[in-house]
Amino acid sequence: MSETATLDRKGDFPGLVTPDGKAWHYLDTAATAQKPQVVIDAMSNALGRDYATVHRGVYARSADMTRAYEAARRRTADFIGAKSDGEIVFVRGATEGINLVAESWGGANLKSGDRIMLSMLEHHSNIVPWQMVAERTGAKIDVCPLTEDGLIDLDWLEANLTDQHKLVALAHVSNVLGSILGAKRAAKAAHGVGAKLLLDGCQAAPRMRLAMQELDCDFYVFSAHKLYGPTGIGVLWAREELLEAMPPYQGGGAMIDKVTFEQTTYAPPPQRFEAGTPMITEAIALHAAIDYVDAIGPETLFAHESGLATRLRDELRQLNSIRLFGPDKSAGIVSFEMEGVHPHDLGTILDEENVAIRAGHHCAQPLMDHLGVPATARASFGLYSDESDIDALLRGIDRTKRIFG
Repeated sequence: MSETATLDRKGDFPGLVTPDGKAWHYLDTAATAQKPQVVIDAMSNALGRDYATVHRGVYARSADMTRAYEAARRRTADFIGAKSDGEIVFVRGATEGINLVAESWGGANLKSGDRIMLSMLEHHSNIVPWQMVAERTGAKIDVCPLTEDGLIDLDWLEANLTDQHKLVALAHVSNVLGSILGAKRAAKAAHGVGAKLLLDGCQAAPRMRLAMQELDCDFYVFSAHKLYGPTGIGVLWAREELLEAMPPYQGGGAMIDKVTFEQTTYAPPPQRFEAGTPMITEAIALHAAIDYVDAIGPETLFAHESGLATRLRDELRQLNSIRLFGPDKSAGIVSFEMEGVHPHDLGTILDEENVAIRAGHHCAQPLMDHLGVPATARASFGLYSDESDIDALLRGIDRTKRIFG
């Protein structure tokens, strides 16, 4: 057993046991993380004994809930190193965060002749919103290639950005390859031509220490459910001056200053972008998830998960039937294919062994085309993962080899 097994947290996660009491080897954390009991309890209490609306009621419980909701915003700002909680917009998830930027900032700032730079490994959520706004504005999309080992090619990016590029949108960590972007270098390249930089932080936020001022990006998005929190809430961070200049994304209650039939004026950010009754209980559960992760330390999580990924890659490299994708150093994500076995078949057999992996295109079809495969098998680790999960996966792969012999 290696040192990676010393982070013993399985007992905090009730979802890691099957109904008949057996261990469930969950290796799909990149899709969504299991929830610790403290997060489940926070959500339950917020839905039950503490529940009330926010920002509206004058009664005591509503005031308490409002304080708890806004405390979650402050905690999130502190967790990612934001300048102020006014830079934190609660959204339904990273997907909505990117759509908000595309619709609001993009709609106001992009025009015919402008260009948007993406990369070959982007998730569909960081491709489709830009295609939609490009169709409306006349902007064009360019695609940064990858290096041979699956990193975004920053040499190419630096050489090919021009003053026509108004936005660069890149994954901080690839959800397929686990490859890590040199974010500061990307920011320098983007700003060097006057472009803004958006980072998709879904895979980075759960396992890396974030500091917005140091990253020097302009927009950053992530989802709570990958950070051991609930579904239905995510975070858009943006520089305060950018939010101030952006028009509303949706209309309704809570995002207004004054409404008449003749004219409506809008609230300042972040309320301007949070129309309707907000994700009250989800924000409180996100607060609990951040406290849980921060108490362990993102640096500890990264070392733990990347150590497990290294061991798995070393084990798989010894099997002639396995083709690995991505760099040797990855953020807890390992994608591979097994010769003669479709990833869906492998996933089905592994499920019979109480091992859960992801099999498919991982919402990254352009990357699959680049790799020359219809799909990959992906094992992704979380803070609760340990050597026993790798052992179970390897046993399942061995059984699959015998079946397809």
